[in-house]
Amino acid sequence: MLNLNAEKLVTLKELSENAYASYERWLDDVIESVLVRLDRKPSRPTVIAAARRQPVGFTKRAFDVSVALTALIVLLPLLVILAILVRVNLGAPIFFRQDRPGLHGKTFTLLKFRTMTSARDENGNLLPDEKRLTRFGQLLRSTSLDELPELLNVLRGEMSLVGPRPLLIEYLDRYSPEQARRHDVLPGITGWAQVNGRNAISWEKRFALDVWYVDHRSLWLDLRILARTVKKVVEREGISEEGHATMSMFMGSYAQQTLPKPR
Repeated sequence: MLNLNAEKLVTLKELSENAYASYERWLDDVIESVLVRLDRKPSRPTVIAAARRQPVGFTKRAFDVSVALTALIVLLPLLVILAILVRVNLGAPIFFRQDRPGLHGKTFTLLKFRTMTSARDENGNLLPDEKRLTRFGQLLRSTSLDELPELLNVLRGEMSLVGPRPLLIEYLDRYSPEQARRHDVLPGITGWAQVNGRNAISWEKRFALDVWYVDHRSLWLDLRILARTVKKVVEREGISEEGHATMSMFMGSYAQQTLPKPR
């Protein structure tokens, strides 16, 4: 039997992470050299081309595609049932579509199951989220079942399984330069911030966790986040900020708001 103490286990973990990072850099260099030798851009999107858009590399993209495709096939009966339930409880359309900023701020159409009605006031304006969110919608959100259609975004190369959550486009101009670094990677269905508080933490802490992920991302970390996500979904922790259907609007960090405007 091997006698491995905690210190040796930590060393082994660090060695495995360093080996993975070295392999990843080598694979990226090989792909880059092949593309240079071809001296042309691919005529159509390929798995390699999609992977090159993601700084972590080809391995993460291959992992995303294989898991997303498998999940869509296995969960197809559940997806059909959920689509029918959304249609019966909330009406058409079944899906919620909204433009969100992705890698480097490039916009894409996020796809989710609807969780809110389209109720409006006498002036034709949509009612606040908390008044349009039904019990059925709350159930979908608390179990994260409304996020399942985002697996299609993963297959299209617009999202990853793990990464900072894609937020509203209007937030782009409100980020500090440090916070904006969250867009240096593909957005994810789940992320480091989601397993460390989700919507129950402040915007500043959430963005700090996002940037930490950008600087420390690895396949090992992604696997940890996916495992912790399952636990969080089962426990239904941090689903919403107190007093809000999800979270309050991000209006800019406090430090940014208090800085004097240039004259």
